[in-house]
Amino acid sequence: MPTPNARYRALPPFPLSGMAAKRREIEAAGVDVIDLGAGDAPLDPPPTVVEKLREVAGVNRYSRYAFQSGLADFREAIAHFMDVRFGVSVDPWKEVLPLIGSKDGLAHLPFAYIEPGDAAIIPDPGYQAYLGSVTLAGGEPHLVALRPEHDFLIPLDGVPATVVDRSRILYLNYPNNPTAAVAPDDYLREAIGFCSEHDIILAHDNAYSEFGFDGYRPRSILEFEGARDVALEFHSLSKTYNMTGWRLGWAVGNADMIGALTKVKTFMDTGQYMGIQAAGVAALESWAAWVPGNIAIFERRRDAASAALSQAGFDVTVPKSTMYLWVPVPGGEPSEVFAARALDQEGVIVLPGGALGAGGEGFFRIALTVDPDRLTEAVGRLGRVAR
Repeated sequence: MPTPNARYRALPPFPLSGMAAKRREIEAAGVDVIDLGAGDAPLDPPPTVVEKLREVAGVNRYSRYAFQSGLADFREAIAHFMDVRFGVSVDPWKEVLPLIGSKDGLAHLPFAYIEPGDAAIIPDPGYQAYLGSVTLAGGEPHLVALRPEHDFLIPLDGVPATVVDRSRILYLNYPNNPTAAVAPDDYLREAIGFCSEHDIILAHDNAYSEFGFDGYRPRSILEFEGARDVALEFHSLSKTYNMTGWRLGWAVGNADMIGALTKVKTFMDTGQYMGIQAAGVAALESWAAWVPGNIAIFERRRDAASAALSQAGFDVTVPKSTMYLWVPVPGGEPSEVFAARALDQEGVIVLPGGALGAGGEGFFRIALTVDPDRLTEAVGRLGRVAR
């Protein structure tokens, strides 16, 4: 039997890939497991979204191929959202592309722009779709550690010139997973200028655009001058609307890049089921009335977990955004060792920073996926592990 190729062999293990089996084993032994690993909160989507899917599920025209055109109403709803939320006017047919989740677009982009020998600048730690897709497209992932001394931003002036000259894509993700960092406006302007100067695509993963706490308002990269010349931005309904399994998102930005990504996807898939796209319209239409209440749930969880971590002796920075806490591992213990002990000794699943890349070593991630009482209980257990 043929062996997988070198690109496949270069892929790292996917984070948490063995966690499900370990969890089943521990639960079978009677342990009460609290899962703070995957960013998948078991909350309901807006009721109007569920009702819309029920309404259209038996309608024949929604069951035909969507192709990349998708549902016209969904494209128009996206354009309306970008205008109302960010003040960004986009053409729904030339500057918008429906996606099967934002991961779909982030992962397919390198197949349009990466040649063998080209590089892509990637945050480390970061969403594994960036590194995996660049690797499979034959490119070289240049990983840049996200460290507290740089406020978890990629220091663009520190990327070697030999890498910059070969780079075709810069992946940014602010608000950031896993560090929960946010990017100041001046940094986003700097990134646009950097990509413009060096002819690099700025791929901005904005999956947490609606997660703003304490009055913070995440921005779109397209709000900034010059961005439309160099940038594609990727949005998702997964976290904002509790629709992770529905797999629906979009890309928005430079029309030529949208066209290239559309062509790649034409050879890879035939689009998301139009019934789900219709439900996506209902989600976007519920934004003003429903999203603030959903985000408030995560803010209360953030507050409870942060207070408990501080009381338990952990060093914690209270984030302005996302559904995560990025916590230093106490005592200098390797993050994967700490995470394994947390599960074995106390039944708490956290994501070790080292599993997301060498740049994440020294930290672990808590996902705010359970209610405040369970978060407080989980942190108390983690405190025992640390001690």
